[in-house]
Amino acid sequence: MHKILTATLAAGVMAAGVAQAATTTTTFAVTATVQSTCSATAAALAFPNYTPGTGTLTGNTNINVKCTKNTPFTVSLNAGSTVGDAFAQRLMASGANTLQYNLYTTAALGTIFGDGTGGTGTVAGTGTGVATAVAVTVYGQLPDNATNQAAIPGAYSDTITVTVTY
Repeated sequence: MHKILTATLAAGVMAAGVAQAATTTTTFAVTATVQSTCSATAAALAFPNYTPGTGTLTGNTNINVKCTKNTPFTVSLNAGSTVGDAFAQRLMASGANTLQYNLYTTAALGTIFGDGTGGTGTVAGTGTGVATAVAVTVYGQLPDNATNQAAIPGAYSDTITVTVTY
């Protein structure tokens, strides 16, 4: 009897070990949307000291634009903050006194850097990723004309607003 009981017990243990656990699976999606973004920084354009009658001065500065990769952008400039500023003739002020200058899209000084209206130009580019800036150069000219030759000595300045459209 002991052999029958042992055999029955062994068969029961084997049947319990063969029992299958049931499972099921599913999947889910993981998504994200990368939004286009841009930021810009700009350094001052400081012309050398101007001595009337000694010639036209030029200078340049960079606007550094950081945009998401492959994001097209356009950089435009306003006319400036000095009373009387216009794209055709920008002005720096020292109190009530003014000094003429202008900003251009290329070193050849052929197209005034503006907002794309009235014959002015803008500069287009494409983002290379927000960790890497694309440099947009702004070229400036302070003419040695009769108006500037009559300027009163002093420190002159203007403020330009940069707009990056993307």
